[in-house]
Amino acid sequence: MKNINQIFDNNKEWIKSKLATDSTYFDKLASGQDPEILYIGCSDSRATAEEIMGLGPGDVFVHRNIANMASNLDLTAMGVINYAVEHLKVDHVVVCGHYGCGGVKAAMQSQDLGILNPYLRNIRDVYRMHKDELNAITDEDLRYRRLIELNVQEQCINVLKTSDVQIAFKRRGITVHGWVFDLATGELIDLKIDFAKILEDIMEIYHLD
Repeated sequence: MKNINQIFDNNKEWIKSKLATDSTYFDKLASGQDPEILYIGCSDSRATAEEIMGLGPGDVFVHRNIANMASNLDLTAMGVINYAVEHLKVDHVVVCGHYGCGGVKAAMQSQDLGILNPYLRNIRDVYRMHKDELNAITDEDLRYRRLIELNVQEQCINVLKTSDVQIAFKRRGITVHGWVFDLATGELIDLKIDFAKILEDIMEIYHLD
């Protein structure tokens, strides 16, 4: 986009289109939010949360960062989880990665990436934990895709380690989901992560409630 001021013209047209369909659209938008889903996704510009799920404003509480991480050292991510689970009372937490993720690709490279090094180390830790499985995959593209899936799985585990989610699971049955978006087909893929079994397995060490 060469002229960023075009955005303001686009905004005016968007307002007109919304009011033409529903004259109370912005009154409803301003009245508050009651989302059922917390979506933790990648910052990639090609994979927007509401669009790929066919949902709209107010339906999803969204947190996005490089490679859809849920690190306990990321206070923003932890704050979002706390607010969504404790205060908005979401019923579902979704961690959604995508094939072709630049963050995961960068973590697979043996190079110094400066300030990104400590951040990408979390993804490299995922590789280390699943090294045998990943190294057995000879096709580099397939290995890359599998690491993306495993990273989603490990971030789901990180979500389950939090006291907010543990308490919400016990009190009201919140669920955690791991998905991958395929940019090449538009398909949203459920990795069918058994979050209840994972939670049971980790409770001996990560029990916080």
